[in-house]
Amino acid sequence: MTQSDPRFHVPAPHARPGDTPDFSHIAIPPAGEARRPDIDVEGSETADLATGLIRVLDHNHQAVGPWNPELSADHLREGLKHMMTTRAYDDRMLKLQRQGKMSFYMKSTGEEAVAVAAAMALSGDDMVFPSYRQQGILFSRGRDMVDMMCHCISNSRDNLKGRQLPVHYTWAEGNFFSISGNLTTQFPQAVGYAMACQYRGESRIAASWIGEGSTAEGDFHGALVMASTYKAPVILNVVNNQWAISTFQGIAGGQGQTFAMKGIGYGLASLRIDGNDFLAVHAATAWAAERARAGHGATMIETFTYRADAHSTSDDPSGYRPKGEEAKWPLGDPIERLKNHLIGLGEWDQERHDALEAELNDQVIAAYKEAESHGTLHDGPLSPVSSMFEDVCEEQDWRLRRQRQDLGI
Repeated sequence: MTQSDPRFHVPAPHARPGDTPDFSHIAIPPAGEARRPDIDVEGSETADLATGLIRVLDHNHQAVGPWNPELSADHLREGLKHMMTTRAYDDRMLKLQRQGKMSFYMKSTGEEAVAVAAAMALSGDDMVFPSYRQQGILFSRGRDMVDMMCHCISNSRDNLKGRQLPVHYTWAEGNFFSISGNLTTQFPQAVGYAMACQYRGESRIAASWIGEGSTAEGDFHGALVMASTYKAPVILNVVNNQWAISTFQGIAGGQGQTFAMKGIGYGLASLRIDGNDFLAVHAATAWAAERARAGHGATMIETFTYRADAHSTSDDPSGYRPKGEEAKWPLGDPIERLKNHLIGLGEWDQERHDALEAELNDQVIAAYKEAESHGTLHDGPLSPVSSMFEDVCEEQDWRLRRQRQDLGI
């Protein structure tokens, strides 16, 4: 049976390994074109925003249109630094994984604005339920880099005591919920947490992120039903970076229609945004947060971006997409775009950019040296064996006590 056989349809990407990268099928509307409705808009009235693309930075790196958040230069420089920190951290951690100093890693190259801009638009009290490419949230919220590295090499300072894969971070003090390797679980969790905040009369909201491939999971649809029914104060982000681990976005149902339109089907306000535009991500998140706090319900955001690197260190993208495709992505690089915007404002220059890049690289190297002082993956020290019985139940039951006694610890 061939692919063109009408009895059985299998979506196919526009380019395969060996082909010339081709993004001609992607319609990119001009920056500033999308309207910005009031926060009390009915979800059904946002269909045009779910099929279009909210953009702020134009081809001249100027901020235009009604979604321009009009952020201060200091705020923009802070965002640029967090994105550059994330990239420097990712690059160093990949090298360390290749040297055998950690078992696994996942980079967020090309997606730094997705996490950083959203985190900076939220309140620090808001609970985030991330997936595994939002390490930029941690940097934006002030997480100590050494602690992040200690988790990745599972040493004695690992706050998860060796129980999680590297990059599956958690940080209760920073309102950063534990990352789950079971995809999409965080969506219903975020909705439930948001409903609890609403029930207690709190102003806090929740936000969550999944990849576009995860929209094929049942948890995605269950979360949208609850969010719509109870008008939960939650932001549900679908990061459409074009590729799941090895299948393109059409396999998850994004070929005939946008992922944001799935939210319209549940009556949710739904936006589709340029995920490589720091200002667009910030503006859309701030709008959705204001809407949620005002009691107007949930917002679903499709963040349109591109995974510039492999899915993880266990993946080889040359087996399913053309070589060099990331360089042809028509929405560019989020760091370069924000840098050029600041330069255009007269608030930045290439010399300062290069100096900051060097400073951050030195900071990452120094942080890893400190992390190794608390133990390495191969030589320890690691968390003590007795710690496996801790943090499981609030009050340890008799079975755990018996198992610990049997081990003599």
